[in-house]
Amino acid sequence: MAGAKPTVTFKITLTSDPKLPFRVLKVPETTQFTNVLKYAAEEFRVSPETSAIITNDGIGINPAQSAGNVFLKHGSDLRLIPRDRVGH
Repeated sequence: MAGAKPTVTFKITLTSDPKLPFRVLKVPETTQFTNVLKYAAEEFRVSPETSAIITNDGIGINPAQSAGNVFLKHGSDLRLIPRDRVGH
């Protein structure tokens, strides 16, 4: 498979829903994480402009980096949280 781009897979859970629905996203390592955040928010029908992705430990993730960097630093199990649920 010459030329195949390396990918990373994230399991993103919507924390604001008591049923804790999740989506599994497989993206190229070089994808900007802002695009992953936007796509995940749209999948859950929440506003990407007012959402954040955090780790299971509650650590916020700066979306201004590649998906590969996020995967290496934080792993694949992440949570999407609407910011109106966080101290605003």
